[in-house]
Amino acid sequence: MSIDTFTPPINPSVGAQKKPELKILEATFGDGYTQASADGLNHIRDSLTLNWEALTIAQSDAIEAFLNTQGGVTPFLWTAPGDATPRKWTCKDWEVTYRTTHFRSIKATFKQSFNIVI
Repeated sequence: MSIDTFTPPINPSVGAQKKPELKILEATFGDGYTQASADGLNHIRDSLTLNWEALTIAQSDAIEAFLNTQGGVTPFLWTAPGDATPRKWTCKDWEVTYRTTHFRSIKATFKQSFNIVI
């Protein structure tokens, strides 16, 4: 099975937000001492909030169709703003706003994926 590449009809608007999500195991002891360690090899996962503004209906439909096809579980390749190479992502959270009769906007959250795709 090959992995799909996300190629939106236009790039997201300026202002994408990147937030790392850390998965940490932490033990707290009675005297206030804590001990922490990384939970797994890939315990830091990037999360991106992306916005596409003033999309035509065709552009909006293309982005939404791709996200629907992936279904929130199938990883895809995409090169984030500022990255030199594509990484694997999943997207299970997006919303479409109908601005006018002819224009829409999309807000989506991409989460870095470490899933093995065969």
